This record gives sequence, C-alpha cells and structure tokens, in this order.
Amino acid sequence: MTIYDISEKAGVSIATVSRVLNGSSNVSEKTKKKVLDVINKYEYTPNAFARGLGLNTMKTIGIMCADSSDLYLAKAIYYIEQKLRANGYDSILCCTGYQLENKISSLNLLITKKVDGIILVGSNFIYENDADNKYIADAAAQVPVMLLNAALDAPNVYSVVSDDYTSMYEAAAQMIRSGVRDMIYFYNSNSYSGKKKRAGFQAAMEENKLFVPGRSLQYYQGSHEDIPAMAEHLKELSDKGISFHGIIAADDTLALAAVKYAKAKHLKIPEEISIIGYNNSMLTECCDPPLTSIDNKLETLCQHLISTLLGVLSGNEMPKKTIFSGELVKRGTTR
Repeated sequence: MTIYDISEKAGVSIATVSRVLNGSSNVSEKTKKKVLDVINKYEYTPNAFARGLGLNTMKTIGIMCADSSDLYLAKAIYYIEQKLRANGYDSILCCTGYQLENKISSLNLLITKKVDGIILVGSNFIYENDADNKYIADAAAQVPVMLLNAALDAPNVYSVVSDDYTSMYEAAAQMIRSGVRDMIYFYNSNSYSGKKKRAGFQAAMEENKLFVPGRSLQYYQGSHEDIPAMAEHLKELSDKGISFHGIIAADDTLALAAVKYAKAKHLKIPEEISIIGYNNSMLTECCDPPLTSIDNKLETLCQHLISTLLGVLSGNEMPKKTIFSGELVKRGTTR
C-alpha cells in the first residue's frame, strides 16, 4: 500500500491523506475517519507522513547527486544542507556517479533509511526514455521527491528549475548584437539541463541564420576538471580551420578553458574573441579579464525547493513545477 492507494480507496486527494497523517486540523472528522479506516483496514505503515499518527519520523532528508566534485552540484548541496539544518532536518548524501543502476540502488538505500523526503540535485537523474525514470516515480510513491533543475511529471514529484533555454538564447542573442557572428557553443553534457541550454543557443543562431551544423556546436568529452585538455580541444578546432570569434560555454569551467585558449593564441579579450560562461561561480573572478557568466540563481532555487518540500511534508498543496529566470552578468570577457 502507498499513499496513492489510500487516496484512491478513500476517495480523497493525496494532499488530504498527507494532512490526516500529519495531524492537520484542516480536515473534517468525517474525512479523517474515512482515511484512517482505509489505513487500518490495509495495515498501512506510513513513513515520511507519519508525524500526526504519533509514529516516529527521522527528521532526515536524503540527498543524491551524481558528482560532488562538480562546482555547481557542490554549491547546491551546501545551500540545501544549510537550509535543511535551519529547519531542523538532518541529511544523508549519496554521490551516485552517472550510471543508472547506481542511482537506483542509492535511491533504494535512502528509502530503507526511512528518510522523510529525497532531493535529486542536478539534471542527470532524468532520462529521455520514460521507463528509465520509473525508479523516481516508484520512490515518490513512498516519500516526496524533489528535483533541482530537472523536471518529471509524476505524482509526488516536485521540480524547481532555472530557465536554461531562455538564458542561453538571450546570451547568444546578446553576443550576436555585439557584432560576433561566428560563435560556437562549447559543452560537455547531454543532461536535461544541458539539452535546454544547447537548444536555446541553437534557436538564437538559427533565428539569425548563423547556425552551421557540425561547426556551431562543439562537444568536449573529457574530464570536467581538466581545463588544459578543454583548452587544447579548442586549439585543435582552430587548427582544423574552424574559425570563431565568440565562445558560449555550458559552464564556467569550460569558459575558463576558453580564456586559457585565447591567451595561448594571443587573442585580445573581448576585442578579438568574446566568452560567456554559465553558473556565475567563483571561477568568474579566477581569470583576467573577469568572466561574463549567466547567473542561474542557484541559491534562490535551493531556497524554494526546501520551502516546497517543507510545505509538502506539512500536507499543504504545493506547486509541482517552479521556473526561475537566469541573468547575464557582464564582466570583462564580452563587449
């Protein structure tokens, strides 16, 4: 039995079942009795929604990320843990890697730990094939699942995302307006978020009739920590005769490599080459000139995600998906 079975058999919403299990006074005695009768009949043992029945809650949230060495994911985990702790919750962190089977086993592990909810940090947990996302829907039948910067339409799954598509579209449009007509998009991920960014860049280029298949999109396959290798990849493109006077990167690490490439080629920044990064991380101040980057409002996303989770755990109706806009922060690498 899950809370979905209870809601169906009692003829009430999932939120109503949650309110009953949390002891909320915002439920009529008649409705409360109907829900409790179903619970007693089927001997349902609630997990995350057990507070109101006097059953113990661990006051613990499970957090999953693919790779905590990634600057974006590490910062997100920091914000999330800080905000959970401020609200009286502990956390259990699982770094899963990128293989689906490891994600599934980590999710199952957190369920056995009786966590109150689970947060999936980053967009690498969502797959194009719906069958591959079943592990998330199955977990959400037992506890609320929160997605940071990814989206999945499933019961008890809540998404908080940055509008990566529009942010990247506007960044490309801004570079075009500055006079750069032959920029490339330098990326290293095909995740949910990565595809949105790439699509935004491509749309802006196509709208201005500047997109060239096989040239405008440049994929880097190596380590996300190997900046010299990223710079060398750009040099190899140039050596092959692929010319570009603008680079928009999928994250600040790739953009930092672009600055390193430009320095090695003795190109003046931004007069001869313009560069835009993504995430507005501390790396923006680690190069000369400072890096123009897209601020995807990570702290705001994390704050809203925790607020949504706490609302769900309290039995409140909460938005299934919330989208925040990013902002281009101009510094010295763009005109």
